[in-house]
Amino acid sequence: MIDSDLVSTYVVNLPRRADRRAWIERRLPVGAPAVFTSDLGVPIDGRELARADIADLDITLFDWQIESENPWWSRPLKFGEIGCTLAHLACWRHAIENSISPYVLVLEDDAILVPDVSSRLREGLSRLSAVGEVFDLLYLGRYLLDPDTPTPVRGIVRPGYSHCSFAYLFSREGVRAALSTGLERAIIPIDEFLPALYMPHPRADLRRRFPPRLAALAFDPPLATQRAKADAGSDTEESAFVVS
Repeated sequence: MIDSDLVSTYVVNLPRRADRRAWIERRLPVGAPAVFTSDLGVPIDGRELARADIADLDITLFDWQIESENPWWSRPLKFGEIGCTLAHLACWRHAIENSISPYVLVLEDDAILVPDVSSRLREGLSRLSAVGEVFDLLYLGRYLLDPDTPTPVRGIVRPGYSHCSFAYLFSREGVRAALSTGLERAIIPIDEFLPALYMPHPRADLRRRFPPRLAALAFDPPLATQRAKADAGSDTEESAFVVS
């Protein structure tokens, strides 16, 4: 089991997706209590958000769409992307306000954890501690876009530009650093926000708004993968674009 004194676990899940909640609950380590965003009463469902809700929620959207060959950058934000970012923000805020654990594990409800995730996570943290390797963000799994950099620690790398936020660990200092960015005043997809925290983002406008501010590491091989969209669907992608 994951020691709850060491790690507070959060799962991003929509209230209407009880099916996905049941799926991941069966796969979480035994005895590892988790806080689900579906229990927090926060507006995170992209299907229910509308343009008028933005002002009511006291958030501001980043001027996201640009001319680019990257199809993710050259179209408007989706309400599902906004909701997903708000869900991750809700996890971080809840952890700072309610948790005393030194680490915060955030999972999305389509994360597939390796069977021995608890022992491998503890072993990884122990190896890092033994050599004095400090981190703020530790990916358990991600989609690599640019090359990683090796570290002296077996099974741990410094991540290159990566996408996907289905499984990551923050230190409490990392949570505070993420919250200090004022993300709620410049909402972007969480998959783009996490790499901006630890490296100069490929987009100049994002580099200016979110300069790097923390140290990141990643498990390699990963401790988590993600269910195929053909199997689980995508509540983020299956939502409307935000249009003026």
